[in-house]
Amino acid sequence: MKIAIAGGTGFVGSALTSYLLKKGHHIYILTRKLPTTTPSNKNVHYVQWLLPGTSPEKELGGIDAFINLAGESINSGRWTEERKKRILSSRLQATQAAIDIVSKLKEIPEVFINASAIGIYGTSNSRTFTEESTNVGSDFLATTVHTWENHALKAEGLGIRTVLTRFGIILGEEDGALPRMIMPYKFFIGGKVGSGNQWLSWVHIDDVVKSIEYSLLHKSIQGPINITAPQPIQMNDFGTAIAKVMKRPHWLPVPNFALKTLLGEMSILVLEGQRVLPEKLIRNGYHFHYESLEQALTNIIQSDKY
Repeated sequence: MKIAIAGGTGFVGSALTSYLLKKGHHIYILTRKLPTTTPSNKNVHYVQWLLPGTSPEKELGGIDAFINLAGESINSGRWTEERKKRILSSRLQATQAAIDIVSKLKEIPEVFINASAIGIYGTSNSRTFTEESTNVGSDFLATTVHTWENHALKAEGLGIRTVLTRFGIILGEEDGALPRMIMPYKFFIGGKVGSGNQWLSWVHIDDVVKSIEYSLLHKSIQGPINITAPQPIQMNDFGTAIAKVMKRPHWLPVPNFALKTLLGEMSILVLEGQRVLPEKLIRNGYHFHYESLEQALTNIIQSDKY
């Protein structure tokens, strides 16, 4: 397949690009800054976009799929008012640009996949959310995701099968949430975060990229899909599992007020959670490679590093 990926150099994008290239696909990475050297893999191509005078659609004729992962990272800094504006505007700009590109192609792609997040559901310690859940939370993350998804759904109006990949907390070795979460355990000061009862709907990075590939290939999948492992876990149990795999104690609690002081509004990412299930993927035949947290952590965390 000939696949365009916006945000192809980020955490998910890099893993996805590497995986799809190994499968023999031709990948077109949309980027503001072109690399100065020729890619070592002849199946990867870089296309400039989001700059005045660029016409990426001229280089994307005949693409089979467009995957949009672009946008400023949500968890890389305190949510100031200015940063919240950038988080939202970067996603809307990239999504609108992607829609504009596919609308200009002589032949539209078969599928448009847009990154999203389970944050759309809002937070709860008691409810379970699936793709059938229609409620939208009232916090910043929920309203951002809702607005973002509405922009992405413009692709349906062009006659393109559209998939909204609602990612949970993605676990990987080099990036994502896990390196920050295991840091206290490296120094023997890990422990319960907040109440410890908040739900964590996690997913291994391998299942993220394979779920996206599965969505590319299976025409029965459209609309929102939750990309989360089928066994969400409460935060205290998550910390206990990290401690077990790393052979470290789980003892020093981090109170709510300390995290709120440190992170501000962004503390919602760790102090409040959602129990989210990937019903649509399972119903369509996808089998998760990492269903249990301990299995995923054992794969990711190389104990000899710690």
